[in-house]
Amino acid sequence: MIDAIEKLMVHDVAGDPITGLKWTRKTMEKISRELRKAGIIVSADTVARLVKKVGYRLRVNHKQICNSKSPDRNRQFEKIKRMRQGFERAGDPVISVDTKKKEQIGQFKNPGKVWGKQPRLVKDHDFRSESLGTGVPWGLLDLQSNRGHIFVGNSHDTAAFAVEALTRWWQSDGRCRYPHAKRLLILADNGGANGSRNRNWKVQLQTKLVDPYGLSVTVCHYPPGTSKWNPIEHRLFSEIIKNWAGEPLNSYETMLNFIRTTKTATGLKVNATLLKGDYPTGLKVQDSELKKIRLRRERVLPVWNYTIRPRGTKV
Repeated sequence: MIDAIEKLMVHDVAGDPITGLKWTRKTMEKISRELRKAGIIVSADTVARLVKKVGYRLRVNHKQICNSKSPDRNRQFEKIKRMRQGFERAGDPVISVDTKKKEQIGQFKNPGKVWGKQPRLVKDHDFRSESLGTGVPWGLLDLQSNRGHIFVGNSHDTAAFAVEALTRWWQSDGRCRYPHAKRLLILADNGGANGSRNRNWKVQLQTKLVDPYGLSVTVCHYPPGTSKWNPIEHRLFSEIIKNWAGEPLNSYETMLNFIRTTKTATGLKVNATLLKGDYPTGLKVQDSELKKIRLRRERVLPVWNYTIRPRGTKV
């Protein structure tokens, strides 16, 4: 019964990356009606009791409404749902990507509590000058296999860094897990290194991933202000934060170890890689470079949905 309910809600779930709390756009009455169509007779009250068992709760009002809320929000959600279903039915990979907030490496306070006889002593101020560096965690979640991979950089969160991490994942895991795949679907937020208006994101995808591996890459961006609906937020990042809660990230290896040991009852496994290198910000992409990209935009909300196809021969 619970499996049937979760299956109905899989494309309508959001969550808090900090607390792990999940919520859904579907009402209990709607879920009950859809179950009835599948031959499962259950009341809305029973559905409410069951969804609580898998981590859903009634939500109170929070002051988190984005002023840039798009009128195409629900239309894009439906587009993403259809794209996910199409790729999943064909057995092609679907990944959710994002960058978690930067972490200072050192004996600094990390929110949360751990069991112990004595409190853990940390520095009384989080001065950047006293840190050993900055950890920039860019991650992806393979939605079919429930496998995550976090690449921790020590420079900046840029398009070049994001695509380098994505390419490393495809080399080490993606193409081995999906040996016959000719296409890849990426679910991404609308800003930052992998934003819909980031020119270098598209250039890097074309030159680093699409052309070398003969892989057509389709990208669907979540509307502005809806990053919590991106699956990586509530299915991966929240679990990592819970795993290292209350533990100072006093070295890069400590940070990587907490990421690698993150697991869930649903079978989530996570790998972690330290991706060193300088990824400078402020790089400009000329119009002439952009025109060389083999870009095909979708008819539905083309700014947020597009495919980049190979220009040359697969290697």
